[in-house]
Amino acid sequence: MTSAELPGPDSLLRRTLGEWRIGLVAWRLLVLQTADPAVAAGMSKFSTYRAHPWRRIEHTMDSGKRLFFSDREGLRREVARLERTHRRLAGTDEQGRPFTAADPAVRVWVLVTLYECMTAMRELSGRPLTPPELEQMYEEFRAVCSEFALPDDLFPATAADVPAYMDHTIRERLEYGEPVHYLLFDMLREAPAPRRLGRLKPAWPLVRTVAAHVIGALTVADLPEAFRERFGLPRTRRAALLSLILHRGMRVLMNALPEHRRYRSPLAGIPTTPQPPTATTAPTDRPSAPEARPVQFPAPRRRKGADSRPARLRTFFRQVLDQTGDGRITSVDLQAMAHNVCWPLELTPEREAPVYAAFETWWQQLRSGMDADEDGQVTCEEFVRAMLTGIDTEPSYLEQGLQVAVRAVFHAVDVDGSGHLCADEYRTIFGGSRVHPAELNHGFRRLDHDGDGRITEEEFVQAFTDYFTARTDNTAGSQLLGRP
Repeated sequence: MTSAELPGPDSLLRRTLGEWRIGLVAWRLLVLQTADPAVAAGMSKFSTYRAHPWRRIEHTMDSGKRLFFSDREGLRREVARLERTHRRLAGTDEQGRPFTAADPAVRVWVLVTLYECMTAMRELSGRPLTPPELEQMYEEFRAVCSEFALPDDLFPATAADVPAYMDHTIRERLEYGEPVHYLLFDMLREAPAPRRLGRLKPAWPLVRTVAAHVIGALTVADLPEAFRERFGLPRTRRAALLSLILHRGMRVLMNALPEHRRYRSPLAGIPTTPQPPTATTAPTDRPSAPEARPVQFPAPRRRKGADSRPARLRTFFRQVLDQTGDGRITSVDLQAMAHNVCWPLELTPEREAPVYAAFETWWQQLRSGMDADEDGQVTCEEFVRAMLTGIDTEPSYLEQGLQVAVRAVFHAVDVDGSGHLCADEYRTIFGGSRVHPAELNHGFRRLDHDGDGRITEEEFVQAFTDYFTARTDNTAGSQLLGRP
């Protein structure tokens, strides 16, 4: 398909996808996409969704905004980045079948399910799109998809062909594996509190139990009939009633709201070129920017005068290194760290590659010194024991791995090449869901020795070195991630 004019602010596509109520079919979309065997295998082997579900969802939403609410330059940049990411996601699944996220048929499925979920949202609300509207939105959708350069014959030819494509794929290719079951019934029951919960955080254990039940029932009720029939997921009367109330209620609410409150993304789109963070401009649209009052790092109890390094190393392992949340680190975890550095910065391929290479260098050092049984993974205690041994016996130990990655991160975040980081750039690196903004500000001030609001590369590297080597919590670097 040749490049067509992209949908504008008044397009049916942007108005449908931009409404807040699209969230009602978001979990349905995830389930449909994950049921593809290649997507499920990629999630099982590479995704951080179990340990960091909200960050993963934010990244997905952020990518969608870049794809469907950008001009052509921004769209092409996002497509190129997704292609680079997908090329890294390949291997064999638990049944020994090869998979790759770059498979054109898989990518088409992921895209078409988004269009289908938009049409489902309108149908479930009691106001389905008319056939001409369906064709109009599908043409707008295909105009965006044309930038992926995927074979035209893999897409349904027209909007009228989408239902048959969905039905055939569901019955012939999809599978109900553990990742799908986890999304439907377990993920929300285990998820940590989202950082936007604020003062309601103590109520999260109760809230997530209710939310898991409601979202699970709603998703099952809203899934295509062919999917429910094939995998034995009955649509109960209660779930059907819940779906009716929520979808039609949200439709009425959205129609009553003024337009600027109705949409989660500005219909006019997002800037073509991302603005680098400055000392006076907070990067508010970045998924890693801190908001509200997120959970702090745990503060382990220690005897007075005891070596504080083991506790800090265990905290770093759990909260930073173990991206997949399975209690072990592999090359996947280090590559996920590199991805999370690159993602909010929208780096070019030339600036992105050194970050991935540096984290791979660090992983090779970790594996060679810690993976005694050569199973390709490192446990928390193996990490702590080997790090302490390396630090105490070899002065250049951190230079061979950790500092390589740290310097690559510094240069990636220093987007203007000034040779220093301001407070907002610092928050871009460390502003995760488990770190309080006040703690980040405290850590920045401790590292900014001369109080000029900037951290040099050597100060940055020294801070990480102190975090790993200081035997007490009195040095600035020991409070890199906040007060202990």
